[in-house]
Amino acid sequence: MRNLYDTIGRGYSRHRRADPRIRNAILRALGAGSVVNVGAGTGSYEPSKRRVVAVEPSMDMIRQRRAHAAPVVQASATHLPFRDASFDASLAVLTIHHWPDWRIGVQELARAARGRVVLLTWDPSAAGFWLVRDYFPEVLSVDRRIFPSVEALTSELGRVRVEPVAVPHDCTDGFLGAYWRRPHAYLRPSVRRAISTFARARGVDAGIRRLRADLNSGEWQRRNSSILGLDSLDLGYRLIIGT
Repeated sequence: MRNLYDTIGRGYSRHRRADPRIRNAILRALGAGSVVNVGAGTGSYEPSKRRVVAVEPSMDMIRQRRAHAAPVVQASATHLPFRDASFDASLAVLTIHHWPDWRIGVQELARAARGRVVLLTWDPSAAGFWLVRDYFPEVLSVDRRIFPSVEALTSELGRVRVEPVAVPHDCTDGFLGAYWRRPHAYLRPSVRRAISTFARARGVDAGIRRLRADLNSGEWQRRNSSILGLDSLDLGYRLIIGT
């Protein structure tokens, strides 16, 4: 993960800004108290006005953190340098699929928290949306292998609550599904560089050529007319809240 984000992380903070609606869902899930944010990146979803410590393996990501961001430790999710129950809650946002061993990472999150564990992740049982279905089907196959299922996470965490996180049509956090109603955004190299999926995918240029052609011909609009009037869309992102 460190090598991946040392490569794609340059300029990451430009496109990966916290979406306020997703932030509010995360803050509600965390509750009150101190937080360790694991795989923190630039710190987009770290709560303010409470004790927060960030954990991030990539120095390039650490350098992009704001001056007033929480203190950060360069470490891996699988080896958190904290004593048991050091924090009220552990947080991990769209990062678990990069960990060398997600089970050990989840165990570390639970060990470091005395209250709850909050994960924002993607459910691999979800149907792929138009980008991966029509233009990058290999991405869907890979993601279904690397994202742990909700059932697997439940087996590690015990009692959990699962909350769907619908993606707003104007989402400000440029993860893979953020531009579901703004397809032209995926044509921009800077947008794709901020999405780790494209760093792993093969045949990106061919998929982008097909997307550009369908946008120019109107085929994309015809095929996806049913979603163009929606304000948000469930693409399979889930908050997993372990207590």
